Amino acid sequence: MQMRYNDPMKTATIPAVRVEPELRAEVEAVLADGETLSQFVEASIRAGVERRRVQAEFIARGLRARETALRTGDYVDAHVALDGLQRKLEAARAQFAKKRR
Repeated sequence: MQMRYNDPMKTATIPAVRVEPELRAEVEAVLADGETLSQFVEASIRAGVERRRVQAEFIARGLRARETALRTGDYVDAHVALDGLQRKLEAARAQFAKKRR
């Protein structure tokens, strides 16, 4: 049988993190069946990276929107928007209270 070897993917390591034994025990207690501590750590790192990427994109969109609003003058003042939301909330609460009677 002839075996073919592809170029192996190069990997890198994440530095070891020292934690209190209680934290390690908590992590081990929540591992899924067959999941290793290394898999959990990798998944957590990936989720953290994704969360930060999404947050950075959200902030960038907000800053672009602010610049556009300032440049065009097309925006709603915060107090006007909040007043409108407060009125909607009060109307919804009144409607809910009416239904409960």
